[in-house]
Amino acid sequence: MSKPTLLVMAAGMGSRYGSLKQIDEFGPSGETIIDYSIYDAIRAGFGKVVFVIRESILADFKVVFYGKFSGKIEVDYALQELDRVPQGVEVPPERVKPWGTGHAVLVAANKIKEPFAVINADDYYGQQSFQLMANFLSNLDKEVHTLIGYRLKNTLSEHGYVSRGICEVDQEGYLKSVTERTHIYIKPDQAIVYKEDEEEVSLSGDEIASMNLMGFTPGAFAQFEASFKAFIKENAGHLKKEFYLPTVVNEIINAGEAKVKVLNTSDKWFGVTYKEDKAVAQHRLKELVEAGVYPENLWGS
Repeated sequence: MSKPTLLVMAAGMGSRYGSLKQIDEFGPSGETIIDYSIYDAIRAGFGKVVFVIRESILADFKVVFYGKFSGKIEVDYALQELDRVPQGVEVPPERVKPWGTGHAVLVAANKIKEPFAVINADDYYGQQSFQLMANFLSNLDKEVHTLIGYRLKNTLSEHGYVSRGICEVDQEGYLKSVTERTHIYIKPDQAIVYKEDEEEVSLSGDEIASMNLMGFTPGAFAQFEASFKAFIKENAGHLKKEFYLPTVVNEIINAGEAKVKVLNTSDKWFGVTYKEDKAVAQHRLKELVEAGVYPENLWGS
């Protein structure tokens, strides 16, 4: 079986962060968070990376990454634009907001023919998580997908609300459902809640959260396309509603087309949703370098 591919969703606008966090510097030698993900993916056994980006940032993106991975891993790009939709789908002329993470995966369908993993560009996932994913994708013998699960309380920001996929898992470790919660935050008394219809709902913090580190067989692209077409049909008048990755995962499970295995990791996730998160991420990476997990200069000089 060929080596798995890593799909990096890097088309985000960075509105809450205030700039292009995909290319911002976090490591001691100017590394981006993407650099650490690619480094971990290479040593875990991934053979290719596909960056999903917007055409407007393609030039800036290539300045940072072009040539950096030469000879280390195959690199390709897929563009996520509003008009990159399946044949027969009409884009509402008033639509401005991007379609979302499910659409980001769909636009890479013609770039990937092997089992693949999906990640966010601005999230740090950890070495063990990539190894778990690579091992799973490299040993598939049937239509089974996977998801790396993190403890919710280890994935939150102190500087504002975040979106998380909250997982329900059966006794055999397979996903029953994943629900996207878009306004999870920590209150001054340290209670964790999410807001639904303007009401606060309590969470324990021990829930299993999906951070969009998911793995699929290439056969899943057909479900992504079918789900996206259904989403457009049902939400033609909702110009800000997004097509989330967990939506597709739920539909795959509910249709009985495949199971989704949840692999729990002991890695500690961190990311950058707000500008204030940058100092935290820099400190965490510095600690990992000092612990010998990464070299000080990730790619050498």
